[in-house]
Amino acid sequence: MPEQLKDALTPGLVARVELTVTDADTAQAVGSGDVPVLGTPRVLALAEAATVAATARHLPADSTTVGTRVELDHRAATPVGRTVTAQARLTAVDRRRLVFEVVVTEGGQTVAEGRVERVLVDRHRFVERAGQPS
Repeated sequence: MPEQLKDALTPGLVARVELTVTDADTAQAVGSGDVPVLGTPRVLALAEAATVAATARHLPADSTTVGTRVELDHRAATPVGRTVTAQARLTAVDRRRLVFEVVVTEGGQTVAEGRVERVLVDRHRFVERAGQPS
């Protein structure tokens, strides 16, 4: 990792993102169940969005991060119309590997919590490699 990046990506970076649950966010809509509450895939997407936001302003234009591992406990149902907030905090940096703790809350209640790992990559090379047959 380049020295200027190492100094920019330090544990403690945080970000918060919010989502007001709509019918499109429910387990019914995303295919993860048959109930009209916030679906786990949307909870995960929100948690990942918070991790991206935590480092976005600290990365050079040619770099990005990609998700590689997730541990998420979805603990409480959230009905349509309620607003959930995901907060991510960068807890560890190991070369290109970034580890985040995430907590999703609604009205003071923990809806989900866990850990997300991302890896720092060169955007152009990553996209180029992704398009090649395996």
